[in-house]
Amino acid sequence: MNKIQKLGCACEKPTSNYTEYRSSALGIDHTDGRNAEVSVQQCKLCQRIWIHYCIEFENAPQSERWYKGIVSKKDRPQISPENAVEFLENLDWYVYGGSFFESTGTFGQGKLNVSL
Repeated sequence: MNKIQKLGCACEKPTSNYTEYRSSALGIDHTDGRNAEVSVQQCKLCQRIWIHYCIEFENAPQSERWYKGIVSKKDRPQISPENAVEFLENLDWYVYGGSFFESTGTFGQGKLNVSL
């Protein structure tokens, strides 16, 4: 995987708005019963591609969490809902947030918290 540098685009801000992207569903990650929604987002300004991973456990209030990270056009075809977590965990940085973290977004890296 290539190192993805920050360009200073609005899409890199942790609190960027969903309206700044074109989005399409990649599928559902059913691994370990997570049923996480995985989508591909493309920034309308800089055209970079993001993988967005969103999970919420039905019977657990305040469990919604999401992660998103930039992917290269070369890597994008290799990403599936089932390997999205591994891909995001191997990035130099990603953005995450949600009610679980009591955050609208912050930068992170390393292991994703996708368990109940």
